[in-house]
Amino acid sequence: MAHTENRKWLVRPAWEDMVRKTTFLGVVPLLAPVQLLLLVVVILPSIYVVWLSFHVSSFGQTPEFTGWSNYLRVLSDPAFRSAMWNTIVIVVVAVHLEMLVALGMALLFNSGIPFRRILLVAVLAPYAVSEVVAVAMWRFLFDLDIGPITLLMQGLGLPILEWSFDPIDATVMIILLTIWMHLPFTFVILYAARLAMPSDLYEAARIDGATRMQCFWRVTLPLMGPAILVALLFRYIFAFRMFSEVWLLTGGGPARSTEVVAVYLYQEAFSYNAFGTASATALLMVAASLVLASGYIWLLRRQVKNAR
Repeated sequence: MAHTENRKWLVRPAWEDMVRKTTFLGVVPLLAPVQLLLLVVVILPSIYVVWLSFHVSSFGQTPEFTGWSNYLRVLSDPAFRSAMWNTIVIVVVAVHLEMLVALGMALLFNSGIPFRRILLVAVLAPYAVSEVVAVAMWRFLFDLDIGPITLLMQGLGLPILEWSFDPIDATVMIILLTIWMHLPFTFVILYAARLAMPSDLYEAARIDGATRMQCFWRVTLPLMGPAILVALLFRYIFAFRMFSEVWLLTGGGPARSTEVVAVYLYQEAFSYNAFGTASATALLMVAASLVLASGYIWLLRRQVKNAR
């Protein structure tokens, strides 16, 4: 009887044989809708943008092949170089400040502060607000005449942000806005990484006489390194294509002093109807994002290999 029961366990179920007999041709119909959607939404438009970047095109004009002239025109345009510089400054400052604030908040929440659940909701709230509403709210709060924060800063004797006509103040305003809008994303990644760290490591470090600062530098930071790199990777890519914060807040002004690459692309495509140079600008943005991503991916793979 026992021998019979053991043989029953050795019999392969019928569904397993069916799965093993499933061929590639049998899987294709199941994957076809998703592949078709990717083809229509992503692949074909990308190919068209690449093709358009080598042509001069506008409304009512037949596309004319020009080779690399669109790329040369964009790279030699002072407005593009200014927009690229503004993008680099805003991205580097905003992303790294956001990372420091998110790391501090993750460690603070992990320490067991009171009312943590209520504060967690407050921290995550900006991510639930649409970008249009967020920009409109910040324009009102920092209005030079009736803005509550502006009036508060004046009452405290602090300098106000004259963001509507001062380029430096406008850049600072954009940096603060993008940090406020995207801080929850970075915070969630770092907070989850901190919660996943075992407490045994800290107990062993304290037994060895390590201080809190030594625990942070020798235990917390190395173990959170991969999560920090992942957060930096995504934030660099997202921030590099920043558009709504700049366009809705300053429109690239005053005098195009806060214009970023995405706003420059929008102006070329929809203000000047230069679709060829706009397509070339889009591909240059993709290339710059890939360069940034490749650097952080290399660092991430290096950390993973060292951990092994």
